Amino acid sequence: MIQYILRRILYALPILIGVNIFTFILFFVVNSPDDMARMQLGHKHVTEEAVQNWKHQQGYDLPLLWNQQAKATEKVTETIFYQKSLSLFLFDFGQSESGRNIGADIKQRMWPSLSIALPSLIVGLLVNISVALMMVLFRNSYLEFSSIVLCVVLMSISSLFYIIGGQFFIGKLLKLVPISGYDTGFSAIKFLILPVLISVVSGIGSGARWYRTLFLEEVEKDYVRTARAKGLTETQVLFKHVLKNAMIPILTGVVVVLPLLFMGSLIMESFFSIPGLGSYTIDAINRQDFAIVRSMVFLGSVLFIVGLIMTDISYSFVDPRVRLT
Repeated sequence: MIQYILRRILYALPILIGVNIFTFILFFVVNSPDDMARMQLGHKHVTEEAVQNWKHQQGYDLPLLWNQQAKATEKVTETIFYQKSLSLFLFDFGQSESGRNIGADIKQRMWPSLSIALPSLIVGLLVNISVALMMVLFRNSYLEFSSIVLCVVLMSISSLFYIIGGQFFIGKLLKLVPISGYDTGFSAIKFLILPVLISVVSGIGSGARWYRTLFLEEVEKDYVRTARAKGLTETQVLFKHVLKNAMIPILTGVVVVLPLLFMGSLIMESFFSIPGLGSYTIDAINRQDFAIVRSMVFLGSVLFIVGLIMTDISYSFVDPRVRLT
């Protein structure tokens, strides 16, 4: 198992290097430092001196890959690629263009993102699987047909409708929870109820139908018919056999999402004024803070690769064939 994990990590390194190089090309070749300076300072009435001063303050006045004027190793180290891109592999995100420490901001903002995303994932998973099992248990009945119609209706509604409608009905009319905002400690719970509820409800349609498809594929297999022939009830068959054998596709969807929970929800955090990584990224894009955007792109790539490795490892716990391989 250790050798397998190490091999997967080694496979991931070329991907990270490729993502880093591609991000560098997008931010410093396609969109040159001069373009960044003019976007920050304003396109109109920007002098060349102001552009050069901004580039010097941000460290963008260095050569991209090779500093011909420097000596020895400084030919490589005194470049934008070395100082702005290679440091990302050490999770040294540097400073934003407003002077704030990006690493400290990420550590501070990851907790609000997790406080929304983690309950939404757990509750949503339990609800979706329960609804899907109910539809399979009562398949070929009016209850299944009604559930499918309801799922299609829920899928057809935009997520913005759930957010705005939930804020208006639950927050403004019923005044059960605050419409937006955030607080620390246990006081944050009242601000998280509505976003988590909306996340769960908006995901029932697609989630329940996806799990229903998985379970329907399993109930037609030979081992299920054998279990029924042994006298097991349909409920026992579903929970003891079907659910267990459908764990690999379930884990594929769940474990890959886990690392992305740190990145937060761009729309949800913006609408509910929650200071997470999602709103952090949106604000950086609006301010054209390229240092933050570049860091978040790289961090998202790292977390996604970690999720893929976790998925492969989790397979070995639910499928003996993977362990033998």
